[in-house]
Amino acid sequence: MDRRKFVKSTLFMGSVIGGVIPLKNSVAFMENEKDKKHEKDTMQEKNKKQQWYELRTYIFASDAQRQLTGAYLEQSALPALNRAGIGNVGVFSEWQPQGMGKLFLLIPFDSIESFAAINGKLAHDAAYLKAGEAYLSAPPDNPAYERIESSLLRAFLHMPLIEAPEKKERLFELRCYESPSEAAGQKKIEMFNEAGEIDVFKKIGAKPVFFGETIIGEHRPNLTYMLCFDNMEAHDARWKAFGSDPEWKKISAMPEYSDARLISKITRTFLAPTGYSQV
Repeated sequence: MDRRKFVKSTLFMGSVIGGVIPLKNSVAFMENEKDKKHEKDTMQEKNKKQQWYELRTYIFASDAQRQLTGAYLEQSALPALNRAGIGNVGVFSEWQPQGMGKLFLLIPFDSIESFAAINGKLAHDAAYLKAGEAYLSAPPDNPAYERIESSLLRAFLHMPLIEAPEKKERLFELRCYESPSEAAGQKKIEMFNEAGEIDVFKKIGAKPVFFGETIIGEHRPNLTYMLCFDNMEAHDARWKAFGSDPEWKKISAMPEYSDARLISKITRTFLAPTGYSQV
């Protein structure tokens, strides 16, 4: 072969190879970066900081007990919790109670360590002790309440933080779903998270406040969540929209998510916020 032609041919092949290989490398690099981003996003989703909630119910035998506990929560407990860095503390009374109404307290914690440390912090808070003296020192023959029922919940991954609604007229619905087994309970949580049930609530205008799996408490396995509505008319309208939503129909039609398999009992309680509630 003529040397001049050989050199041209070699240069041409080199330029072709030099053009093709970087292109392939570029595509491979982009796809690799895309996979890395997806993996990073997935890990970030899994590592979202999930709050912990104490859901406390005060049970009373008299209106005097209810008033004393209410004054304690408003004047002592909530200010002390806020000083300890805990915000969005909700206090609710039953809407249209049957008999002596209960008080419900919702305390969000950023970590399990924060939950474990709070009683120690309150015990050394002089302002808390002074403001809550009547409640804290109530005598055995005239207690501030009959009993306290309390549950510890962990926030769902898809809604890891409490979302306090706008401060206006509002009605809350607290719903507890008991499951026949731990496996069924986890499947129901999956339905809210991965399958998209929480997203449907947001889309139709119901305002979720929190979703939590009960880690310690009665009637386990169960999950508890709270929705907010402007009033009962809005509540009925939003639930009607939820039931007819195409995405919800698609999710609920999946055999693995049928209520018969995942839920053994539903308890719902309607609540009104107290004037000092932060939720």
